Amino acid sequence: METQEIRFHGRGGQGAVTSATILATAAIEQGRFAQAFPSFGPERRGAPVVAYARIAGAQIRNRTAIQQPHFVLVLDASLLALVKVDQGLRPGGTVVLNTAKDEATVRKEFGFKSRLALIDANHVAREEIGRVITNTVMLGALLKARELVAPAAVAEAMRGILGAIGPRNVKAFERAMAETKVYEARS
Repeated sequence: METQEIRFHGRGGQGAVTSATILATAAIEQGRFAQAFPSFGPERRGAPVVAYARIAGAQIRNRTAIQQPHFVLVLDASLLALVKVDQGLRPGGTVVLNTAKDEATVRKEFGFKSRLALIDANHVAREEIGRVITNTVMLGALLKARELVAPAAVAEAMRGILGAIGPRNVKAFERAMAETKVYEARS
């Protein structure tokens, strides 16, 4: 398996770091090599944060920030006004976006030409978890775009890492896998 690099964009308190950890844990449980790490300073709740995950079939020696991801997950669409989230996205890469907007509107407003995976993660999280914490919903959207690890392994990692709130997050994750819409790149 070629190393897959994922960059998570969120705000402090939204779970970007936790989602990277869940993904890496699931990959390791499947016998792969993985790493997850945050990139933030003294940010406060609500400030933009970035987290990273790498999944590979062999030992990972690179510990640098991911500059050319295969996937970019955007947990909060308001970040699109502040950060060029698709900067460095590899050719053929995918932007996984939390939005209630349709594909045409997203492409027009933000200029994305890449492959897109769209989900109204706020809505799913509110209904399934009871709070607008979208990280596990966005993992479902990611796995709909490309099954980097087995969904069952991700669900198991969620249960282990999230404890009592794990089952609701697993429901949100599974629902996102069913509801995410994936659109191929446009030229």
